[in-house]
Amino acid sequence: MPAREINSLEELRSLVGQEVGTGDWLEVTQERINLFADATGDHQWIHVDVERAKKETPFGSTIAHGFLTLSLMVELMAKTVQVKIPAKMGINYGLNKVRFVSVVPAGSKIRARIALQNLEDFPGGHQMTWGVTIEREGGDKPACVAEWLTRTYV
Repeated sequence: MPAREINSLEELRSLVGQEVGTGDWLEVTQERINLFADATGDHQWIHVDVERAKKETPFGSTIAHGFLTLSLMVELMAKTVQVKIPAKMGINYGLNKVRFVSVVPAGSKIRARIALQNLEDFPGGHQMTWGVTIEREGGDKPACVAEWLTRTYV
């Protein structure tokens, strides 16, 4: 499914308080988990030792790092919602809240549900507060729930 395009500031303002999109599923492979472990230096066995994780965890497999799941918000957002208002640049401004509600076993598929919680103007741009829920296919709880701030400079 193509990402929802938001083409004007007026359209963006009209979406405050609403869910604006649900993305496609993205598989979290063991290879991606291993690459994240290498990039961050977090090689805890629950993430990278497939055989041990099968035997010793209640999950039956390795699991993605919580911060990997969080970092995938960027890709999941881009595949779900694209704000196309004219701007010089956009930045990740940070997070207000993050919770890792349930694990993401290797080989699982995740997707994002995106809601626009708030839109504020500031001198030179706009700040958006996005409610992001990362769901795991077949899961009964979200994998991650976050409040994410982005800024667009005009």
